[in-house]
Amino acid sequence: MAGPVQTDAEMRATLAASSVAVIGCGGLGSNVAAMLLRSGVRTLTLIDFDHVEESNLNRQLYFRDQLGRPKVEALAETLLRIDPEARLTLVRERVTEANLVDLVCEVDLIVEAVDGADTKAMVVNACMRELPTTPLVTASGLAGLESANSIVTERPCEDLYLVGDLTSDVRAGLPLFASRVMVAAAHQAHAAIRRLLGYVEP
Repeated sequence: MAGPVQTDAEMRATLAASSVAVIGCGGLGSNVAAMLLRSGVRTLTLIDFDHVEESNLNRQLYFRDQLGRPKVEALAETLLRIDPEARLTLVRERVTEANLVDLVCEVDLIVEAVDGADTKAMVVNACMRELPTTPLVTASGLAGLESANSIVTERPCEDLYLVGDLTSDVRAGLPLFASRVMVAAAHQAHAAIRRLLGYVEP
């Protein structure tokens, strides 16, 4: 479905004026944030409580000299190398049902990129209940070696966009590979960009 007719300059201006919260700065979130920034979204809220570990380096946007640092700080450093004028809000907290709404209530769109099915479900349910008019882009199913073509973007309900193959949870025999994680991250970033520009369908 076609979106609103805009010139290139109008689209860039719309993205530059938009704000996105990225909940979770791991394999999905760190790469989504970089793609959003490179696409023109200059206001980002980065939310993560964790630190950079060596096991993260195979798929997350971090470097060996950032090991041990808070992910939000290390990611912000990298993003500011991409665009020194990026407007970044860093939140070193674990997202809970009690603090979620306060952390993301002022943004134009939310990207869910957390680990763990329980936390993922909490984020989705809380956002749908408390922030029903704020678009949410979430992900489920990106592990293993199945074809990258099985990762898709769907819109199961109003302002909820779901990326993944919906089946491949991480477990023995289904590890995470950077190639498939990056495909899912690109789907999330592109779904966010389209929605910010007024394209409702995925």
